[in-house]
Amino acid sequence: MEFSIKSGSPEKLRTGAIVVGVFESRKLSATAAALDAASKGRIADIVGSGDMEGKAGGTLLLHKLPGVAADRVLLVGLGREKDFGLKEFRDAVAASMRALKDTGAADAVVALAETAPRKLGVIGALRQAALIALDVSYRYEAPGQGRKAPDKTGLGALAFTLPKKTDAGKAESALAQGAAIGRGMSLTKTLGNLPANVCTPTYLAEQAVALGHSHGIAVTVLDRPELEELGMGSFLSVSDGSRQPPKFITMEYRGGKKSDAPIVLVGKGITFDTGGISLKPGEGMDEMKYDMCGAASVLGTFQALAEMKLPLNVVGLIPTTENMPGGKATRPGDVVKSMSGQTIEILNTDAEGRLILCDALTYAERYDPACVVDIATLTGACIIALGHVTSGLMANDDALADELLAAGQNAWDRAWRMPIWDDYQDQLKSNFADMGNIGGRPAGSITAACFLARFAKKYKWAHLDIAGTAWKSGKDKGGTGRPVPLLTHFLLDRAGKL
Repeated sequence: MEFSIKSGSPEKLRTGAIVVGVFESRKLSATAAALDAASKGRIADIVGSGDMEGKAGGTLLLHKLPGVAADRVLLVGLGREKDFGLKEFRDAVAASMRALKDTGAADAVVALAETAPRKLGVIGALRQAALIALDVSYRYEAPGQGRKAPDKTGLGALAFTLPKKTDAGKAESALAQGAAIGRGMSLTKTLGNLPANVCTPTYLAEQAVALGHSHGIAVTVLDRPELEELGMGSFLSVSDGSRQPPKFITMEYRGGKKSDAPIVLVGKGITFDTGGISLKPGEGMDEMKYDMCGAASVLGTFQALAEMKLPLNVVGLIPTTENMPGGKATRPGDVVKSMSGQTIEILNTDAEGRLILCDALTYAERYDPACVVDIATLTGACIIALGHVTSGLMANDDALADELLAAGQNAWDRAWRMPIWDDYQDQLKSNFADMGNIGGRPAGSITAACFLARFAKKYKWAHLDIAGTAWKSGKDKGGTGRPVPLLTHFLLDRAGKL
């Protein structure tokens, strides 16, 4: 989808559809009022008759309005004006995109930036609108069935009008940022949606290499012999039951000064999680192909980062493997040695994500990072605590935690901070190793983060538990692309580009 800025009188814009807003009091937005005047009160008559009350998310499609050059006018409800905020703006854009998909319009003009909430602003609204347009229009294409023919009736171009006194250069930049984030989300969704017999550790590594070639990112893939030499016994213990070889992917984006310390993103890449010897229940196990969404979000973020050409140095680390049962699989009660030298008693092989992440966190030390953020579908306990609305956030640095929380709020990809006080560390005690890999049922998400914190003491670190937000189940089953918006807004803020 192509994005652009349109100027000129709204009634004279020749396009397949023009989108305008109506508040719940049946108050027309400025552009809607201009179209109403051009059509000699036709919109006001329709709204006044009760066909469009302005309730949030409602839409009404009008054809061939007199005095209006656009083929269609799409009215979208904005809800109560006094309650109109970021969520309501996003909902209005999403509703309009869904409605446009059902029309034959090949292009459209969206005139909703004029209604942008004050805290968001016009520039932020444009970034969000482009992101949402790509999010709503995302379509998964199954592998092995041939590429689907392009939808000839699909929306291919989207233009946005600007309120007066808006900086056109900043507006264009915001659209480009939103489009880059949207494409990064699409990559993340697709990698998550792929079946595990396609999206193997080797496949993830190939995608990282391809991304590096197309965007100038240095990519290195380490195999088992190199991982053994590094002493990544914790990571390798998870891979022992699988026929798929483990991979450790490093990605280096160099957009900042050579002397700038990098931001390191670490993504959990379990391409399928059976639970290992501690086998999961069969029901819903198909969704364990999504256990690599942390890795997918790092790849999606790197795509957006490279497209936006942010002046930062960013490193991506992706430990990736399957977690399978088998004759060579790690057993409950086994003790393994991590790259850090700390030993771990494996009390439950289904608590495997932390076992691959801990070695990646130790590996991150070599970059002398400005900060490290790991992203993982780590614990079902996080879903019990926070549901599917917000990601869990734990950190050893308050300023870093505040940055990530603010980025999530600005992107509407929110996180909620949970404690990792030393009081919880006692739950990880082991009689046979430096620690156990689980701390029991109480505070499961917190003790998982406390485990990781033991390997992240040499730098500022944060952990995002995305078990409840990375994908949806049921009729809408599929990857969400989260937390790519949070991560990219965090990087944009670090780069001074918001």
